[in-house]
Amino acid sequence: MAIAVAVLAVPGCSTSLDGSAQPATFSSGTAPTPSLDRFYGQQLHWESCDDYADQKSYGYPEDRTDCTTVTVPIDYDNPDGESAQLAVLRVRAKGDKIGSLLMNPGGPGGSGVEFMAGRGADFSETELGDRFDLIGFDPRGIGKSTPEIRCLTDAERDELRAVTLADMTPAGIAKQEQEAKDTADKCEQRMGTEYLAHVGTADVVKDLDVLRAALGDDKLNYLGYSYGTRIGATYAEEFPANVRAMVNDGAVDPAADPVEDTVEQMAGFQSVFDAFAADCAAGGGCPLGDDPAQATKRFQELTRPLIDRPAPTGLGRSLSYEDAITGVFQALYSEALWDALHEGLDQLVRGNGDTLLRLADMYEGRDSNGHYANVGDVFTAVRCVDDPPITDQATLDRLDTEGRRAAPFADDGRGTGVGARDECAFWPVPPTSAPHVLDVQGLPTTVVISTTNDPATPYEAGVALAKSLDARLITFEGDQHTASLEGDDCVDDAVIAYFVDLTLPNEGLTC
Repeated sequence: MAIAVAVLAVPGCSTSLDGSAQPATFSSGTAPTPSLDRFYGQQLHWESCDDYADQKSYGYPEDRTDCTTVTVPIDYDNPDGESAQLAVLRVRAKGDKIGSLLMNPGGPGGSGVEFMAGRGADFSETELGDRFDLIGFDPRGIGKSTPEIRCLTDAERDELRAVTLADMTPAGIAKQEQEAKDTADKCEQRMGTEYLAHVGTADVVKDLDVLRAALGDDKLNYLGYSYGTRIGATYAEEFPANVRAMVNDGAVDPAADPVEDTVEQMAGFQSVFDAFAADCAAGGGCPLGDDPAQATKRFQELTRPLIDRPAPTGLGRSLSYEDAITGVFQALYSEALWDALHEGLDQLVRGNGDTLLRLADMYEGRDSNGHYANVGDVFTAVRCVDDPPITDQATLDRLDTEGRRAAPFADDGRGTGVGARDECAFWPVPPTSAPHVLDVQGLPTTVVISTTNDPATPYEAGVALAKSLDARLITFEGDQHTASLEGDDCVDDAVIAYFVDLTLPNEGLTC
């Protein structure tokens, strides 16, 4: 099979508009324990974002944007122990402020600081920008937050990506599992078990509540994309009385069986691949041919030779089979990348792998200088403490067989029905949570958005999350991952009205 798919989307005291300090506030009945008072009541010192995100690169409105860090305990059961610093970027409200609107772009591993730096200018032109301070934050271990999760060096990650994983013989399985164990061992050596035990969503939502109070908000306003919906749902379960408004877009179902969830995700990518193939054929000159029914077969013919003969590129590296599949996964997240996918497949027909490798680099967080953002390390570290590992061989075999069947375009053709254990099977600390049906009491009505042909988070997962939260569901008909604040007036108008006026979307709203 190809890859473990991340679900990235493609985010006391506070200060007033003039930067003066404002007292932190706590929700009724949810004040922190005395041992946490210094975190909840900390004063934030806002400064230029020069050291957080380059304005020329991201384009945020510099005159209304500032940054800070928020201190949180690494272990909430030991608040006098080591602490972490969360990076925060704020685009200040232009008008009569309701409060702060915190956003998370997904992952796990997506940088909310970079997300808001890049999207804040657009968001601030909506009514949300008039009525809310727009907040992007890097959860613990991510982006500009410290300590930063770093398991592998840039060179080690390049080397790992160059390894062919298609060999499913006993020797090939053993090699994959040894590489997985080596990664887990390096993460333990470089990060330590104490920190790794506290990087999961169970601790992130506690940080989110500290951030809410430190910003001066009595109640949380939150928009989570993709994995960010797991943060949202977990916060709703942990701190229901602290929520004013919450939108979860591109939902992860917290009760989903991990095997079924992965298989459904792979089926989602196949569905969007089929939609791309149909669009490609309709436009003429498609490298997958003019018959969409044959597109998967043609794609396999193009990519499977890369297992033994990686394609040359002008980037100083070859395009491996694994990177080719990763690049396609990246492009299937959004129709905006379909032209790039078309170009990449055209190049591959001619024996060149430049564009597909660039797409894979985008997914992996590698820049043109060969430096990686830590999204890959975070994705592994959080995943391995958020859910119990799959170690049973029968389950691994079922996952491999059913995953290949669900997404034949990504099937390398060497499947034997035997699956390999991944890094989580060798992780040095136990999980801190597990799939379960949410138990939420006292939560105001929130909103869930689910896309009918979402490649990464199946539509049914959104339906399930809406049911478990007793939330209002918005259905978006499309072939993309997440939909809110992305230009669809039907969705955006409903989201903005909900956050600003707490007006719920109509029952059964479909956009």
